[in-house]
Amino acid sequence: MAGKPPSLSTCSLQRSLLTLAALTLISFTFLSLRSLRSPPQYASHLSSSSKSSPGFALGEYPGADEASDHSSSSSIYHSPEVFRRNYAEMERKFKVFIYPDGDPNTYYQTPRKLTGKYASEGYFFQNIRESRFRTDDPDQADLFFIPISPHKMRGKGTSYENMTMIVQNYVEGLISKYPYWNRTLGADHFLVTCHDVGVRAFEGLPFLIKNSIRVVCSPSYDVGYIPHKDVALPQVLQPFALPAGGNDIENRTILGFWAGHRNSKIRVILARAWENDTELAISNNRISRAIGELVYQKQFYRTKFCICPGGSQVNSARIADSIHYGCIPVILSNYYDLPFNDILDWHKFSLILKESDVYQLKSILKTISHEEFIALHKSLVEVQKHFEWHSPPVPYDAFHMVMYDLWLRHHVIKY
Repeated sequence: MAGKPPSLSTCSLQRSLLTLAALTLISFTFLSLRSLRSPPQYASHLSSSSKSSPGFALGEYPGADEASDHSSSSSIYHSPEVFRRNYAEMERKFKVFIYPDGDPNTYYQTPRKLTGKYASEGYFFQNIRESRFRTDDPDQADLFFIPISPHKMRGKGTSYENMTMIVQNYVEGLISKYPYWNRTLGADHFLVTCHDVGVRAFEGLPFLIKNSIRVVCSPSYDVGYIPHKDVALPQVLQPFALPAGGNDIENRTILGFWAGHRNSKIRVILARAWENDTELAISNNRISRAIGELVYQKQFYRTKFCICPGGSQVNSARIADSIHYGCIPVILSNYYDLPFNDILDWHKFSLILKESDVYQLKSILKTISHEEFIALHKSLVEVQKHFEWHSPPVPYDAFHMVMYDLWLRHHVIKY
């Protein structure tokens, strides 16, 4: 039996739906064609650089459009208001429990020293004990600090093999003695080490590397460092030999500067490519003290851009030196999670290059206009306070920035 023919209202509805579908298809087609004809425009000014990739590609350097714009859009922070609000909350609430075990005269609790290129580890050990964040009540703690210092071990001549065994026995002893580790399998625990060998010292504890927060000076993606879980500890060579630089742009007549040991491939290439250049002061050895007192440090005051190639690791104390002396750091390392990268917009006070950019280094630096350089230098002076250690610690210094990074990470831990 044949069905009833569709009513007029049904046919009308079907025609309306077909018309609507056709119009939608035409609209999407038009927009797609329009996007093909109009390629994306890349931002070319400082305030938009935070939206670009971590490294500048040629032709994508911050331009002069907003070099003189010092509004909140050009802040050194990704989110100034969020940082201000969260920092205040951290100071009110954040609590850290330090395991009391271990003899302070050996490798635990206290720093080895507060000088040298690994001083950041020593300062943290001392600062956490002096700070308001320490609690003796583990039930009030947000995080648990494992206070064993590989830097102090190295100072006592401990071999790498023995160091690994000491660390393993110590951590396993904490796990068996206290109940806190097993609540999260160590996800709310953290360790701090700046010495290169310090990262290797924990290799006997793969579950710790996987779960716990590692605060390290060698935050390279290709050596087991896990961004967004681990924290990049700034490597700061303190005490600084000379005062901080700032408001001295007229004295900076040298385009670029680097002097150091050729202990990495990128440093060898940098020296070979540019050591004879007349505008770049590139030396394949550290400046000898025999030619004058503090010549190396004084060179930072006279230079616009200080080249910071990675050494045996991606990091270099030269970055903090450059910031302190007011010389724009030029980061020349691959796979480097820069300190406080989730808080600070490094594009506002540094240049971040790939190692392959070393051959175009001079042309890249000369691309930066005077107005852009002024804006970078102004932001650099503003950020200096975040790369200094104090004892006792002071607000917004390197210690508090590390604590803020830890504060951010503790929110994702559930138990």
